[in-house]
Amino acid sequence: MSPVLKPGAIDFISHSEDQTRRLGARLGRLVQAGQVIALLGALGSGKTRLVQGFGAGLGVPADEVINSPTFTFINEYRGRLPCYHIDLYRLTAPAEAETLGLDDLLYGDGVCIIEWADRLGDRLPAERLEITFHYLDETKRRLVMRAYGEEYSTLLKTFKETAFQGSVLTD
Repeated sequence: MSPVLKPGAIDFISHSEDQTRRLGARLGRLVQAGQVIALLGALGSGKTRLVQGFGAGLGVPADEVINSPTFTFINEYRGRLPCYHIDLYRLTAPAEAETLGLDDLLYGDGVCIIEWADRLGDRLPAERLEITFHYLDETKRRLVMRAYGEEYSTLLKTFKETAFQGSVLTD
């Protein structure tokens, strides 16, 4: 299936974990300081795989392990920008986010990529790039990317122009 390219959105089928990582790497090459990427989807839907590629695209050293910070809530990686990988799976109420010091990260000099971002409720920045993961089968995932705000519309437009040239997400 070719990606469906709509204004402000992309609807895409990833056929493998590697393809999801490549999607993340392409996105990681494009993000700028202060941007927020919100990831939504069930357990095992591919969020962490995308973050692994995202880190590679940001220039995080290949020997640095990128895994989900489920128990620590936040992992920081250093590439061309600071990358704050936030996992809110264990958050039971948006108010609990205050204890994590997220405002400093969400509005700081790095880029935030947040698994289970919907658990922030109204604390989630209104302007963001949101990626929703849908489990289709053992290897396939449907990813829906939506831009909220002009800055993210520009990011998504640039992503569309670069990521889907020629073969879908191949290097």
